[in-house]
Amino acid sequence: MVLWILLLIVLTHEVMVLLPMLGGHETKSNVDDIEIEQCWVQPPEKYCRQRCTKEHSCPRLNHTCCWTFCGNICLDNEEPFRTMLRPSGQAGE
Repeated sequence: MVLWILLLIVLTHEVMVLLPMLGGHETKSNVDDIEIEQCWVQPPEKYCRQRCTKEHSCPRLNHTCCWTFCGNICLDNEEPFRTMLRPSGQAGE
């Protein structure tokens, strides 16, 4: 009888120790699996304040999440064309 009680205590202890180590019901998101493209132009610094969401999306229309020197930003889809078409004398604006 004492052997069965001791066995029950040991098994209960093992279950109580192993269950938290196996993980819970929490599902991990696939946000880290999403690759973010590098911005193909160096955007103006004003875009450094427009950050992507945790889901790597942009709340504004016509903006794309990409990474650059200041982190993950929301870049206007038309900005690369504005930057490339700007005369060289106005590049510092």
